[in-house]
Amino acid sequence: MKLGKVEFCHFLQIIALFLCLSGMNQAELSRSRSKPYFQSGRPRTKRSWVWNQFFVLEEYMGTDPLYVGKLHSDVDKGDGSIKYILSGEGASSIFIIDENTGDIHATKRLDREEQAYYTLRAQALDRLTNKPVEPESEFVIKIQDINDNEPKFLDGPYTAGVPEMSPVGTSVVQVTATDADDPTYGNSARVVYSILQGQPYFSVEPKTGIIKTALPNMDREAKDQYLLVIQAKDMVGQNGGLSGTTSVTVTLTDVNDNPPRFPRRSYQYNVPESLPVASVVARIKAADADVGPNAEMEYKIVDGDGLGVFKISVDKDTQEGIITIQKELDFEAKTSYTLRIEAANKHVDSRFQSLGPFSDMTTVKIIVEDVDEPPVFTSRLYSMVVSEAAKVGTIIGTVAAHDPDVSNSPVRYSIDRNTDLERYFNIDANSGVITTAKSLDRETNAVHNITVLAMESQNPAQIGRGYVAITILDINDNAPEFAMEYETTVCENAQPGQVIQKISAVDKDDPPSGHQFYFSLTAEAANNHNFTLQDNKDNTASVLTRRNGFRRQEQSVFYLPIFIVDSGSPSLSSTNTLTIRVCDCDADGIAQTCNAEAYILPAGLSTGALIAILACVLTLLVLVLLIVTMRRRKKEPLIFDEERDIRENIVRYDDEGGGEEDTEAFDMAALRNLNIIRDTKTRRDVTPEIQFLSRPTFKSIPDNVIFREFIWERLKEADVDPCAPPYDSLQTYAFEGNGSVAESLSSLDSISSNSDQNYDYLSDWGPRFKRLADMYGTGPDSLYS
Repeated sequence: MKLGKVEFCHFLQIIALFLCLSGMNQAELSRSRSKPYFQSGRPRTKRSWVWNQFFVLEEYMGTDPLYVGKLHSDVDKGDGSIKYILSGEGASSIFIIDENTGDIHATKRLDREEQAYYTLRAQALDRLTNKPVEPESEFVIKIQDINDNEPKFLDGPYTAGVPEMSPVGTSVVQVTATDADDPTYGNSARVVYSILQGQPYFSVEPKTGIIKTALPNMDREAKDQYLLVIQAKDMVGQNGGLSGTTSVTVTLTDVNDNPPRFPRRSYQYNVPESLPVASVVARIKAADADVGPNAEMEYKIVDGDGLGVFKISVDKDTQEGIITIQKELDFEAKTSYTLRIEAANKHVDSRFQSLGPFSDMTTVKIIVEDVDEPPVFTSRLYSMVVSEAAKVGTIIGTVAAHDPDVSNSPVRYSIDRNTDLERYFNIDANSGVITTAKSLDRETNAVHNITVLAMESQNPAQIGRGYVAITILDINDNAPEFAMEYETTVCENAQPGQVIQKISAVDKDDPPSGHQFYFSLTAEAANNHNFTLQDNKDNTASVLTRRNGFRRQEQSVFYLPIFIVDSGSPSLSSTNTLTIRVCDCDADGIAQTCNAEAYILPAGLSTGALIAILACVLTLLVLVLLIVTMRRRKKEPLIFDEERDIRENIVRYDDEGGGEEDTEAFDMAALRNLNIIRDTKTRRDVTPEIQFLSRPTFKSIPDNVIFREFIWERLKEADVDPCAPPYDSLQTYAFEGNGSVAESLSSLDSISSNSDQNYDYLSDWGPRFKRLADMYGTGPDSLYS
């Protein structure tokens, strides 16, 4: 009959209890084995008790307190005069003592894994005097372990990896289980390991927990992952021991044990001959069951007639071989190509060389398809020259193009007018002869770059383009002229033969041998007595004086005509006039004043005369300012007339108000409140028509009357107020009356409104609103009728 787990634990408890009871003689007080006890100041006596350790089993499941042991003193005669007390760890809460008998019991279930032992102190007291009859002694209660904790894998579950094709016994990972039971007592904490799932591929060492491979040549490509269940059992694996399990996921990592292989021995692709260079022709891939770096490929063309026309590279993401074009394809020249391509692993593992060569070969055939191509010119760029003196219709050169297709369709030519906007040239549509269509000017445009279009007669959509550079040859058609606008001066004290200006010339033409200019004075200026010209023979000339004593008051400006001739064939010439001004110069010959009037003025007027003229001008300015000031002070009184509405007149004043900062001009609160009372003040610059002493009391009258009276009062108060703003200031009347039939009186709002409102009622408001009635009314006297 086998014992279950609970029955086995009870059996162990009974055995332990028996052992404890049998050892009580050692725990009780024994006078015969006591050691001497010394106490200062007293005669030496023997100690009446000694202690041994008490033991108690953990996890007691009974209902009664668990007996631990007994304390007894030789002094105790059994008459109840001695009482026992207990103190220390767990006293009264866990451990109790019978003060009469000294029996110790545990009142709670104990767990060794929580606390392995308790240290307590015991003492025997005289019950009457409550004085100790024995010195206090310390003892220990040890909790005796039972197998109540199963092994646990604190780091589980585990993951590990091992290379595929590893030999038997290759270490994968080590697992460790811990048991909370007492490792020094029995076999409760002695663990052995076993494998429950994962055989026959893996095994585990019972004592160390090291997992190893158990089969050779495990192939990742066949199965790449294994789930193992490892068990740890205490009691050295015997029956009745507790166990715990964990899972271990083992992944086979890849090695390069599979050579690349092309799925097919040959491939064929068709490509049009118009495919541009660097375009992709095809993608091929050699299959490799490996992954990562072990599956990286290298492709190369090892043979064939397309070695210089095609190339192959590898796509690092997909490991495909990409075949691209290196040169343009021409169906008329070659219709097909054959390539021998090799694929090989980049990283080869020497351990698996016996599995075969880690490379493979395949054949790729590329068929070139014919397409309708545009005409092709015999040259990519044509260079032509023509003289700028060429007449219209002069032949410049000829371009030629042909259809490269087998059909060899006839070609027609034209000029792309976007490159010849001025239409200087024409081309014969059939022959390709280019001629001039307008007169040419090299100085305007020395080189014309035009594009010639060649299109097939049978398919005009096929257009070829040729480029023509036409250089214009120069002729001598521009006369020389001054290189710049010269500002020439001569000092009044200049000496004869003094150089006053060096001149040069420019010519828009561009002769092959360069420019050569000749300078001279015109025939009418050759014999003048003032200046002469010297040709320096280096395309420059110098202007020199012939006399001295130039005077501005006699002649301030001289005009010298200069004749310039170029070296062209035929030569051209021009006459350019040099303007020379006479100036007053300082001692260094630097011109100071060249104005003749400034020289003449001091001769006619003295300094006193100039001062008198300035004084008269200042006097006139003062008189004008006084007149203006007096007229501003003497203003016309503003008299109000019932028959004359001043608002119909526009009067301009140059006074400006204080702007937004002027808060003293008027009281906004007064304009917004009908009931405010303001003291009437007299305005000095206006003669009022009526002086108001008090404000009339408002009665319940129609809204239009209230509005009219309100405006009228505000106008009169502004007229008689001495603190009122200038005439051009803005008076704000923010009152329209209660339920006013006039609604908004804004002229801006009225003009922008598209409504057909009737404003005839304005004529009923009195003469003050007559102008508005004339502008907006629809009666016979309307302003716009």
